[in-house]
Amino acid sequence: NWDIFNSASAKPFSGFTRSKMEGVYTLEAGGQDFGPSTAAKWSYTANGLDTVYHLSFFLERASAYFICEGRQLDSAILLNGYWRRMTTTETGKVRLTIAKGSGGKQLLSTSPFNPLTDSIVITGVYSNGDNNPDLPIQLRYTKPLNKAKPFQILAHRGGGRSADLLPASENSVEMIRLASQFGATGIEIDVRLTKDGVPILFHDATLNERVSQQNGLLGPIENYTYAQLSTLVRLPNGERIPTLQQALQTVVYNTPLQFVWMDTKVHGSLEFLRNIQAEYLAKAAAINRNVEIVIGIPDEEVLKNFKLLANYQTIPSLVELKAQDVRDINAKVWAPQWTLGLQDQETSLMASEGRRVFTWTLDVAENVEEYMRKGNFNGILSNYPSIVAYYYYVSP
Repeated sequence: NWDIFNSASAKPFSGFTRSKMEGVYTLEAGGQDFGPSTAAKWSYTANGLDTVYHLSFFLERASAYFICEGRQLDSAILLNGYWRRMTTTETGKVRLTIAKGSGGKQLLSTSPFNPLTDSIVITGVYSNGDNNPDLPIQLRYTKPLNKAKPFQILAHRGGGRSADLLPASENSVEMIRLASQFGATGIEIDVRLTKDGVPILFHDATLNERVSQQNGLLGPIENYTYAQLSTLVRLPNGERIPTLQQALQTVVYNTPLQFVWMDTKVHGSLEFLRNIQAEYLAKAAAINRNVEIVIGIPDEEVLKNFKLLANYQTIPSLVELKAQDVRDINAKVWAPQWTLGLQDQETSLMASEGRRVFTWTLDVAENVEEYMRKGNFNGILSNYPSIVAYYYYVSP
């Protein structure tokens, strides 16, 4: 609670103002906790006619991020939110201000932002835990976000793992709504079938206390109907297991996410998956949303079943197997594991064929930086998308 932010005098501001605020900032205070620089990027969550915007700051040190909402008060901008490290339980409050004379007036005007002549200085305080915010922080705009080439920042399991104690459970609708705030431009989700043939999101092959609350049910997911799972099972943060349709509905209508990697954990006919894919690609196109939805092929059994689909070479797909398998089914994306190295020759060949290469699963900051700097990849899958977002947006 920040009284001035919640006052009746504090109002929303325009999308033009939001776009001018995005950029790379230097930390002139607070760097001891968060590193020397940060990348600031807006995202949104839509709920019908109501849209909530969040400004995320992706920080260098220990995979930290800020997530704030913004309001204007006269000619100043207020940012209110929280910070967290994705790899620990450390968190706290953040209260930031862009004063009238420190960029607020210019950002709220209708004139374009000129980084050569205009400046933005954000000052404020943060706290550790629920303490009253009293630790100083100051950020100064230095340059625009890097967007030199299209690049997908892919969040694992819908946005992150339950084990990392995020505000929502992995592979839940609630997590998908949060993914772009963590820096993701796309998500990977795990698709399984229930006993009665309902496609759902669930990573593990069996019900267990890692991915769900204790409920008395044990054994393989396919032993239970969707009605049983929906009624009796809750994910670690209390959510229901979503259907694949519910997940894709959320992506298309409620988020800015651009890419969905459906990691196929079904060893049988994939006709249902192709039909759902086509349905939601059409729904996205109908509202002018640029969303790619690909069928992920992780093993030989799924590859064999994919080839049984009619016109399979025209179906958007992603292959984790050999490069030749990618060519055999005309997949849009090749996705080799990061431990195989930079794969310079193969990634160059894929590029020459008009294909993209994503690598997975990169979680260590030093590895992300190296693969971003030296590699020729078009996307990185990570449990910590804020790390990937930082290194992508601050790149020269």
